[in-house]
Amino acid sequence: MVCIMTNHKITVEPATLDHLESLLELEEQCFSTDRLSRRSMRRFLISEHSVFLVALQQGRCIGYALIIFHRGTRLARLYSIAVGSQWRGQGIASKLLIQGETEAQRRGAFYFRLEVNNTNEKAISLYHSLGFREFGLLQDYYDDHSDALRMQKRIRHHDKASIHTAIPWYQQSTPFTCGPAALMMAMAGIRSGYKPCLSEELELWREATTIFMTSGHGGCHPLGLALAANKRGFKAEVWINQRQPLFIEGVRSEKKKAIIETVHNDFVRQTKAAGIKIHYQNIDQSMLIDACNAGAVPIVLISTYRMDRKKAPHWVAISGYDERCFYVHDPDPDEKHQDLLDCQYMPIAQNDFDPMSSFGSNRLRTAIIIYPA
Repeated sequence: MVCIMTNHKITVEPATLDHLESLLELEEQCFSTDRLSRRSMRRFLISEHSVFLVALQQGRCIGYALIIFHRGTRLARLYSIAVGSQWRGQGIASKLLIQGETEAQRRGAFYFRLEVNNTNEKAISLYHSLGFREFGLLQDYYDDHSDALRMQKRIRHHDKASIHTAIPWYQQSTPFTCGPAALMMAMAGIRSGYKPCLSEELELWREATTIFMTSGHGGCHPLGLALAANKRGFKAEVWINQRQPLFIEGVRSEKKKAIIETVHNDFVRQTKAAGIKIHYQNIDQSMLIDACNAGAVPIVLISTYRMDRKKAPHWVAISGYDERCFYVHDPDPDEKHQDLLDCQYMPIAQNDFDPMSSFGSNRLRTAIIIYPA
């Protein structure tokens, strides 16, 4: 339950569907562009992945703050905040944000993020006063083509500073090319002259695909991705905790299973011929941390169950870590629950990472560490 805060008969409390009409009126008053629709506002009011706070004065809606949470991470994002014009300057926005931060902490978030128009000096000053700091600029972000500052506040404080591997973010172009997208991000982070692009993404998939998967096109085999990295002049080491053909358990067709097995055996043979190290064991978190410290970028296969409940295999790149979490670049945004921005440096608690990095009934764990040549 959210605590109720009061100041001169102004209360901050959870918004409900009973507030919907008042919230829509406030939205109309406060914004000329980028407004929340009735459908979106209603969805956020009932979603378990958001906190919707409303500021009330004698039952009248005078402000709100909407915070959303991305499933599987420790990240909270201020999606929207509004205060009616005649009530501004009374500290209502600060109270909404402070209460929103408390809720984010209660839900286990490590970071609180937001975007703000870079010309909105009053809002930027407010966010600074509450501890937010800029970490990026988004050009042509709003409907009116204005730019947005990205701001972030760490709401769980630890002694050790966060360590990040500076890698660019790339969005996969198809439902089955997360492996190439993750690999391109890793290679671009290590070599500044390497540029991810669509043709390279598709070429990598053709080199590393398993041909078939549980349904539709195949994904990418860790050995296939390692071979592709090796071909482009990068050093790659692979960890796989099993020796049998991968991704075969979810395929019913015996003919397709035979093809997947043939591809697997070919990758094993080619990897050995190329001198790529294969470690048939689990990769632990200390190894991932050592790799980051060495200037390498790990790409890890995870199960998307904690993100979208689909139990699909999915490749991500680890962009850094601190004492409590890993930071992940995810090439595939979930349009229902997150913005493209939330796919970059996504904090995943180390306690949550091990369950996420185990796929299928046979608990496959596999990772590739990409080093400079």
